[in-house]
Amino acid sequence: MKSKLALALPMLLAMSCAAFAQDADKAPALTKERAAELQASERLLKAESQVSKTGQVSIKGKLVPYKVTAGTQPVWDKDGKVTASLFYTYYQRSDTGDKGKRPLVISFNGGPGSASVWMHVAYTGPKVLNLDPEGYPTQPYGVKDNPHSILDVADIVYIDPVNTGFSRILDGKADRARFFGVNADIQYLAEWLSTFVSREGRWTSPKYLIGESYGTSRVAGLALELQNAQWMYMNGVVLVSPTELGLKRDGVVDDVLKLPYYAATAWYQKVLPADLQARDLNDVLPEVEAFTTDEFLPALAKGGFIDPQKKAQIAAKVARYSGLSVDYVLQNNLAVQPQQFWKELLRKQGKTVGRLDSRYLGIDKTDSGDKVDYNAELTSWLHSFTPAINQYLRVDLGYKTDIKYNLFGDVHPWDFKNENTGENLRLAMAANPYLKVLVQSGYYDGATTYFDAKYTMWQLDPSGKMKDRLQFAGYRSGHMMYLRAEDLATSNEDLRNFIRAATPAPNAPAKY
Repeated sequence: MKSKLALALPMLLAMSCAAFAQDADKAPALTKERAAELQASERLLKAESQVSKTGQVSIKGKLVPYKVTAGTQPVWDKDGKVTASLFYTYYQRSDTGDKGKRPLVISFNGGPGSASVWMHVAYTGPKVLNLDPEGYPTQPYGVKDNPHSILDVADIVYIDPVNTGFSRILDGKADRARFFGVNADIQYLAEWLSTFVSREGRWTSPKYLIGESYGTSRVAGLALELQNAQWMYMNGVVLVSPTELGLKRDGVVDDVLKLPYYAATAWYQKVLPADLQARDLNDVLPEVEAFTTDEFLPALAKGGFIDPQKKAQIAAKVARYSGLSVDYVLQNNLAVQPQQFWKELLRKQGKTVGRLDSRYLGIDKTDSGDKVDYNAELTSWLHSFTPAINQYLRVDLGYKTDIKYNLFGDVHPWDFKNENTGENLRLAMAANPYLKVLVQSGYYDGATTYFDAKYTMWQLDPSGKMKDRLQFAGYRSGHMMYLRAEDLATSNEDLRNFIRAATPAPNAPAKY
């Protein structure tokens, strides 16, 4: 539904133009031109729009020319009426032959309610943010060439779902429930993608979905929806910092899966015991993972009936691996929750650690309490991304609009009921022998922890018959692992290798 401001804006503009007209004899010509501009500048998205530019970027030492298109494409209802429009940015390498043979990567972020900005200008595209090597903001704000982009091996389209980025509902009478829910989101995006692929002539291209955070629920569900409703089959799905995908892990399972993340963070912050701290992270984590599944889980399963001596032994090990005190672990019945961990780990130093990336430090008003005042990492990221994406789209690409670019948009209430996206992905894989899955996670991510991501991967296919088509990659950073320069290079190379491996040889049959 349009806001009161949106409804009143045409009248206000008309009044402004009338006032300008009354003083036309006194005012310079520019005033009349400005009046015309004001009349045309209503904050309404065009259902169809497009601007294109060309560019080139050096990737892995080779020059890659490309065409980039920023535009909007409508969302229609079942009667063919335009109800919304989605903004997208589409990159095509321009020195290749038949684009129908070239891989296409379809990129979404998460939230729900988040725009595609994060992976667009920080991960896979030909431009990345101006950041320091660890991912912290620097000025001047903006973007620079990305020498690790996957544009050398695949074209990429970044899509903003309704109310994110520049995308908006256009029909004031449209039912919000059609857009804002796990399954509704998947259904309308599948329809939109079918139209996009048809318009761009990409039906024969090997196709890959990549989603980050909640976007992993989106792309996991899309894999099956595209097969069943649009008869479009994917070659690969990439889950970056994945959610649970509807694969439940309540109670003690949820409690124990956090410990390897605690260990990684404590190692990074240099608060582990000296013998552990002296070892490399990749040497420490397998030990913690084994303890988590083989000892910690069975112990917590016994609840208050655990043997007191065994409880003391488990508490000592949890403290050893988490960097917390034995007393604090016991006070929380062995199961310290993330909010408590972020506050407690560096309490004596007067610092908190970030949720989405625990390399980042915060300062609270008081050192007491069990909750942090703010998410240190998210504040830093908004510092970097907001000016950069606005400058890049509006000035560098020349997409002109007065609409606000929503890094986070109004998509609530979001209907989370009946999420079966993990099972949907499993079924899509079973029905499509071509389909492979890559999971990418940062060790210091406390929102969607890396060990939870491993658990998700393990539970995707309980039969184990498709485990050779599932792979995991971990990185020494957080939720957006690509913000760290070293991981930007490594994670893109992992993507590049995955795309190549999941693109079948000519005439290779899809069969078991």
